[in-house]
Amino acid sequence: MGGHALLILLSVASLALLPGATPLQPSQAWSLFKLRQLLGDPPVLGTWHNYTDFCYGGDYKTASAFVECYEDSVTQLHIMGDPGAGARPLPATFSIDAFFTTLSRLPDLKVLTLTNLGLWGPLPGKISRLQKLEIVNVSSNYLYGELPRGLSQLGSLQTLVADHNMLGGKLPGWLKDMPLLAVLSLRNNMLQGTLPESLKDMLSLRSLVLASNNLSGNLPDLKNLQVIDMANNALGPKFPRLGRKVASVVLAGNKFSDGLPADMLASCYLLERLDVSGNRFVGPFPAALLSLPSMEYLSIAGNRFTGRLSGNASCGENLRFVDLSSNLLTGSLPGCLLAAPGKSVLFSANCLSTAGDDSQSQHPSPFCRNQALAVGIVPEQGHKKSGAKAGVVAGIVLVGALVVSAAVVFVVRKASAPKARPARRLVENASSAYPSNLLADARYISQTVKLGALGIPAYRSFSLVELEAATDNFQVSSLMGQDAHGQMYRGRLSNGTPVTIRSLKVNKSQSFTRHIEMISKLRHRHLVSALGHCFQYNLDDSTVTHLYLVFEYVHNGNLRGRISQGTEGRRLSWGQRISTAIGVAKGIQFLHGGIIPGLFANNLKITNILMDQNQVPKIGSYNIPILSETMKSEGGAGSKYPPDRICRVPNGDKIDMYDFGVILLEVISGRPISSIYEVEMMKEQLQSALTAQGPSKRSNLVDPAVSKGCSDDSMRTVMEVCLGCLAKEPTQRPSVEDVLWNLQFAAQVQDGSRRSSEESPLSPSQPHAQSAHDSPTHR
Repeated sequence: MGGHALLILLSVASLALLPGATPLQPSQAWSLFKLRQLLGDPPVLGTWHNYTDFCYGGDYKTASAFVECYEDSVTQLHIMGDPGAGARPLPATFSIDAFFTTLSRLPDLKVLTLTNLGLWGPLPGKISRLQKLEIVNVSSNYLYGELPRGLSQLGSLQTLVADHNMLGGKLPGWLKDMPLLAVLSLRNNMLQGTLPESLKDMLSLRSLVLASNNLSGNLPDLKNLQVIDMANNALGPKFPRLGRKVASVVLAGNKFSDGLPADMLASCYLLERLDVSGNRFVGPFPAALLSLPSMEYLSIAGNRFTGRLSGNASCGENLRFVDLSSNLLTGSLPGCLLAAPGKSVLFSANCLSTAGDDSQSQHPSPFCRNQALAVGIVPEQGHKKSGAKAGVVAGIVLVGALVVSAAVVFVVRKASAPKARPARRLVENASSAYPSNLLADARYISQTVKLGALGIPAYRSFSLVELEAATDNFQVSSLMGQDAHGQMYRGRLSNGTPVTIRSLKVNKSQSFTRHIEMISKLRHRHLVSALGHCFQYNLDDSTVTHLYLVFEYVHNGNLRGRISQGTEGRRLSWGQRISTAIGVAKGIQFLHGGIIPGLFANNLKITNILMDQNQVPKIGSYNIPILSETMKSEGGAGSKYPPDRICRVPNGDKIDMYDFGVILLEVISGRPISSIYEVEMMKEQLQSALTAQGPSKRSNLVDPAVSKGCSDDSMRTVMEVCLGCLAKEPTQRPSVEDVLWNLQFAAQVQDGSRRSSEESPLSPSQPHAQSAHDSPTHR
C-alpha cells in the first residue's frame, strides 16, 4: 500500500514538469485515489489512473465522473453511478466515517455530487469540515438516520439534495441557521412528524421538495418559497399560505380538505404548476385558476370540488394540461379547453354536460340530479398516493474493534403502489421565479456554477419597491447612460450592495422564461454577474411592461485605463497583464461552454473589460438575446441574427477570439487601437517581430512601461497567441482552451524568469513583473 501511494505522489509531482500546468496538490490527488479505493474501485472511476492529471487532463473525464479545480486545488467532485443499474449497498467493510474523513482533505471543495454509489450509514457530522461547500447531491444511496447538526455549520451551503435515501426523524428546526440555503430536496425518504415553524424564517429558501415521506400536520407559512413539492405524505387539513411569487405547488396525495383559497391563488401571477389531486378538497372550484397568465399544468382530480363551469370561461395562453376528473363539477366545459390543439384535458367522472362526447363518461344523471354528492358520496379516486418504501431491515453485526465479518441486509426499499407517480426532476436554482425547464436539478446547477463562491449575492427576484429605493425612485442623478436597449441606472440596495440596473421596455407578446433562464446563469468570477431581475406589471391586465435586470456594479475603471491610458504607477506590469488576459479568456470560456446554450459573438472590447477593486477583470458586456429581441420589438435594427439563433452564430466562438486578439494587441503594445487599419498594421509588426533574430525587435513592440521586466519566451508566447487570434480565416483561429493553455505557460515562464532574477546575486536590480500566481486575479 505504501509503495502504491508513493507511486501516486511521484506521478502527480511529475506533472509539474509539463509546461503550463499547475499540478494538483499531491495530498489531494492521494485523497481522490483513496476515495476510489473506499468505493471499491467502481466502474465509473475506471478512467482514473496513477498518472491522471485531474485538473488539466481532460482524457479521464466522463459525464459521470470528473473533477474541477481552481489553480492546484479541487473545487468540484462529481461521481455518479449508473442510475439504471440500481447500485447495491457497498460491502459491510465500508465506513462512511472514513469516507468523509478523506473528503475533508479537499478543503476547497464547493460542489459535491455522489449519487447511485451504494453509500450506506448515517450522514456524518464531520461534513461540517468542508466549510466551503455550496452544493451537495447525495441522492439514490442508502443513507439513514437523522440529518446531522454539523450541516448547520456550512455557512455557504446553498443546495442540499438527498433524494431516494432512508433518512428519518423529523425535519430539524436548526435548518434556519443556514443563511444561504436556497434548495432543499429530501424526496422519497422516511421523514416523519410535522414540519418546523422555523421554515418561515428561512428567508433564502426558494425550493422545498419533501415528496414521498411520512410527514403529517399542517404546513407552516411558505410565503418565501417559489417551488413546493409535498406530494404523497399525510399533510393537512389546512391549505398553506403562499407568496405571490410562487411558481410550482405540488400537494397531491395528502389529506388537505375544505376549499382552495381562491383570492390568494388568483394573485399568484407566476404560478405555472398546481397539483392538488388525490386530496379531500370540497367547495367551489376557482375557475379563475384556468386563466392565470403563467399556468401550464393544473390538476384537481380525485377531490370533491363542486360548482358550475361556464362554456365562456377564459384560459391562460400557456395552459397545456388540465385534469378535472373525479369531482362534482356541473355545467359545460369551457370552450377554450375544447378547441385548443396541443392541450391535454381530462374531465371524466363529473356531472358535466358533454354535448354528445362520450369519450370521458360522467356520473349517471340520477346521481347528479339528486345531488347525492352533497352528503359525502365520493366518486372513484383516480389518483392514489404512491407509497414510500415499505420498509428497510438493516442488520449490521460488529464484533469488537476487529471486524472479521459483517452482514448488512437491506430488504425491499420501495413498496409496490397501485399507481406510482412518475418521478419529476427536482427543480433547482429557485432564486428565479420561473421553475420548469429553467430550474434544473443539482447536477445541472453544479455544472454551471463552476467556480463556486463568487463573493456576490445569490441570484433572486427583486421587487419594484426595492429598485425604486435603490435608485431614489430612478432619479436622473442615478442615470448612468442610455442606449438603444434602454436606460442604465446606478443604485445601492438596502444592505449596502452597489448595483447596476438596466431598464428594458418589453413587448407584451414576449416570452420571458428562456431569457430569465439564460440571465440567471450569467454568474462567473470574470463576468459582471447578474444578481437578479424584476418585472413591472400592468395592473389592468397583469401583462409585463418593463423588465429590470440587476447586475453587480464594478467601479474601478476599465482595462484600457490600466494599459494604454493608465497614469504612471497605475499601469499593469507584464505579469499582471498576462494574468488579466487569462481572466478575460476564462470569462469567454464560460460564455461559450459554461452555460447552455452558450453565448457567442459578444462584441468584446477593451473598454468593456472592467477591473474590480482587486484588479480582477470582468467582461462587462455580452450578447444577451433579450437585448436584441427587445430592440427589434421597439423597431430597432437589433442583431443581424434572429434572437432564437443568437447562441448559434456561425463561427461565433472564432469572432470572439478575434476580438480577444485585438484586446491582446493593446495589452502587448500599450497603444490604444481604434480602427481595423491599426490592427492590420500592428499585426504585420507582430509577424516581423516573431521572425526576427534576437529579442530586441520584440521588445520594441512591447509597451516601454513594462518591456524591461518581460521574459523573451513569455513575450513571444503571448505574441504568438495574439497573432493566431487575429488570423483572417476564422477556422485558423485557436480555441479558447488553447489560448488559456498558452497564456498560462507564458505566465509560468515569466514567473520563473522573475524568480531567477531575484535569486541571482549578480543580477542587476530591475523591476519585477508580477506573476499570474502573485496577481490579485488569482486569489
